Amino acid sequence: MKKILFAILLFSTLLSRASFILIPMDESQTNHLKAYGIAYWILNKNSPVDWLLNYRGGSFAFPYDKNFEKECLVRNVKCEVIADAAMSKILQDIANPEVNMDAVRLEKAPRVAVYSPKTNNPWDDAVTLVLEYAEIPYKVIYDEEILSDELHLYDWLHLHHEDFTGQYGKFWAAYQNADWYQKQVADYESRAKALGYSKVSQEKLAVAKKIRDFVMGGGYMFAMCSATDSYDIALASEGVDICPAQFDHDGMDANAQNKIDFSKGFAFENYQISTNPYEYEFSTIDVPQIRTVAQNMDYFTLFDFSAKWDQIPSMLTQDHEKLVKGFMGQTTAFKKPLIKSDVLILGENKSLNEAKYIHGTYGKGTWTFYGGHDPEDYQHRVGDPPTDLNLHPNSAGYRLILNNILFPAAKKKPQKT
Repeated sequence: MKKILFAILLFSTLLSRASFILIPMDESQTNHLKAYGIAYWILNKNSPVDWLLNYRGGSFAFPYDKNFEKECLVRNVKCEVIADAAMSKILQDIANPEVNMDAVRLEKAPRVAVYSPKTNNPWDDAVTLVLEYAEIPYKVIYDEEILSDELHLYDWLHLHHEDFTGQYGKFWAAYQNADWYQKQVADYESRAKALGYSKVSQEKLAVAKKIRDFVMGGGYMFAMCSATDSYDIALASEGVDICPAQFDHDGMDANAQNKIDFSKGFAFENYQISTNPYEYEFSTIDVPQIRTVAQNMDYFTLFDFSAKWDQIPSMLTQDHEKLVKGFMGQTTAFKKPLIKSDVLILGENKSLNEAKYIHGTYGKGTWTFYGGHDPEDYQHRVGDPPTDLNLHPNSAGYRLILNNILFPAAKKKPQKT
């Protein structure tokens, strides 16, 4: 009996010293994706979270609370309860100028919006899919909300796989007779007319400019797949008809290519727009659909950045794997020679001279482009079943999306110039 009482007393003493919870994000983690949801949930409880850059895969640490520990257990997220002295030692080691680590304080859960048609399902897009899986709340908004100046209500905006050029995703050649395509075109045209525009391309340009202003004012924008290059092309082709008659019922400007103003876009320059309605591409920005790499050899490498000097790219590239599986999409990756010189490449396939993951600033805000459709569905096609993230709780490719979700919560240091 005395031994039992002693054990209980010892456990209670140890627990009283256990003043922090550490969520490791290295290979030992049981569910990397839900770990981000835990961090977001704690921030929503008005409790700060420390993001330990490059420490055990970009771990999270926060003050001990029995409810926090219970939530980790409920969501099957591995956590370690550590004493105050142990946490101090970790922070001391991280602060050592000889090691490439740093601690970033996350202060407030960002308000997340997803730009997407209201009729889409959460599994139609990798970002909404992982937000649902990680249990991170978000609001779906579309053209009406953006043109009504509601973007100021949010800190972070994801662009669903939208076509901002007004060419309906260039699906005309393959699906012009499909009911879903015809209904989509009718919906887009009626929406543009209701909002006061004669063409879908004009209405989408207006939306793109509102998003540009959101970023300029300090917002954070993230886009994947065709929302990346089509967004940039829409901005650069302002005032130029680049749509063949199959999309907007009149002929395009015969001199359209020469009128493109690359300075208006965020990321790309010197590309050729696609004027062929039968081509499933917007421009030469995207890598060729037929690539000289087999699926089992298709990887991209994340760059290493200085955690103490370059916190923003360090946050965006936190992962337990630096060699990440590639995946395709309408826009799979970006040809490096067409990327502007001031754009930061976060991930690349060097042998193919293509960038997969890029980042830049515009005004007071930032944008990030990530090529491909679904990190765990190599070649997603129309009508394919949704990815079951229960089968991929440790996805390195999906982690990059979630890095972007937490990034706006950080109290950032000025970047090295």
